[in-house]
Amino acid sequence: MKIITDTSALYSKREADAIGIDVLPLLITINNKTYTEFEDIMPDELLEMIKEGGVPTSSQPSLGRTLETLEKYDEDIIVLNMADGLSGTYATTCSAKDTLERDNIHVINTMTLCGPHRYLVDLAVKLRDEGKSTQEIINEIHKCMSFSKSFLIPVDFSFLKRGGRLSPLAAKLGGMLKIVPVLELTRDGKSLDKFAIKKSEKGAVKAIIKEYQSLGVNENCKIYVTHAGALDRANRYKEQLSEAFPGTEIEIIELSPVFITHGGPGCIAIQMIGK
Repeated sequence: MKIITDTSALYSKREADAIGIDVLPLLITINNKTYTEFEDIMPDELLEMIKEGGVPTSSQPSLGRTLETLEKYDEDIIVLNMADGLSGTYATTCSAKDTLERDNIHVINTMTLCGPHRYLVDLAVKLRDEGKSTQEIINEIHKCMSFSKSFLIPVDFSFLKRGGRLSPLAAKLGGMLKIVPVLELTRDGKSLDKFAIKKSEKGAVKAIIKEYQSLGVNENCKIYVTHAGALDRANRYKEQLSEAFPGTEIEIIELSPVFITHGGPGCIAIQMIGK
């Protein structure tokens, strides 16, 4: 069995090779040049280009590269793609499967991204290594997907507006000064919507904590704090979350170039998924 994902799961090719999976990289175009993320360009390099005035855009893995990746494996394949609607990656993988006319390729729209997406990949790898069947893994993935919640605290709304990932209401927040907006990934995983407006970062994180408490987040969940060049703030957020959820595993990860392109420098996502 082969597990394939895309770089929304925040895995580089080197990291993917180490755990025996394959990864479809998303692409970044900036200063009239296109880069493969985690191969040709790393997060810190993109942040520096943006600081120097570059304006990045992103694109999904090509159909050709997706076909080429799938064709390498004759065994059962499970593909875990980022949320459909935020990217066309899932649709491209489905098109590739249809082109190959193979019933043993299973494409899953995880309806999430970044931290929880990475967790689902890790879960699939764990179950594969335990000798679980393809269908058993698929069933567990869908079960785990049912309990997840993601929030984003942006710094520069121009990146989110340009990417078109905001609801009309959320887009209006960009013109407001001296606020800390909190956006939430919609239940269908297709866009970001307004969740809360706070006067401070601490208040923004408190609002997220309150929501997680109402959902019953506990030690049977994992929380991710993913950031775009904002490690110090991410550590502060983690401390605040750790006080509220002392028995819950919390991991900090740097966002990929594509998510920096859409969330903007300095953005931080706080995400939860049930184990």
